[in-house]
Amino acid sequence: MSMKIHGITEDEIANFLVNTPGFFERHAELLATIQLTSPHGLRAVSLQERQMEMMREKNKALEQKIVEMIRHGQENTATADRLHRWTRALMLTANAADLPAVLVRELKSQFLVPQAGVRVWSVLDAYRRMPFAQPVSDDVKTFASSLMLPYCGVNSGFEAVQWVEDPGTVMSVALIPLRHGVQAPAFGMLVLGSPDPSRYTGDMGTEFLMRIGDIASAALSRVQAA
Repeated sequence: MSMKIHGITEDEIANFLVNTPGFFERHAELLATIQLTSPHGLRAVSLQERQMEMMREKNKALEQKIVEMIRHGQENTATADRLHRWTRALMLTANAADLPAVLVRELKSQFLVPQAGVRVWSVLDAYRRMPFAQPVSDDVKTFASSLMLPYCGVNSGFEAVQWVEDPGTVMSVALIPLRHGVQAPAFGMLVLGSPDPSRYTGDMGTEFLMRIGDIASAALSRVQAA
């Protein structure tokens, strides 16, 4: 609420000062007499000292933002390094039959994923007896093809969770469809599981998981039937 002083409101005084930039140049002696309350106590401080306190607060906030930016940059670099090592391991796998096992093992190692599994349901005849080519239900195939983005959230009894080593401990999951192109049907699915209910949540970003899916799909094309 604007107070009224001798018929003039505080807003009118503020507007006058804003629109009269030369006022304090003509009345510089007034600046030395202005006293403000310090935010760090009830003591009165000069206008100059209050301005210095405000500048220090702004500088401190900027320093915190810079530290946060550096931290995020370091985290992004570390994630990129892990993705590089995982991709390199896939590219160095000479035997195509070993690719699914290498893919899962390196994912768990590089990204500290507690549990992971993969299935491919369109494979060449030479790989039909491999663990990664074991039969899955039509419901799983339909569900994987319906996913335009990876599913992240609570484990509500997904069949795919049975592909990991210890499915009974999985509380949250990320289900990543394997396909070549957004509109193409899925030819497999990658599942990441964790005993931590908050590891994979419905509001988390999925861009990185989509990249994982793209690279995994490209690598596993070596075992996929035409």
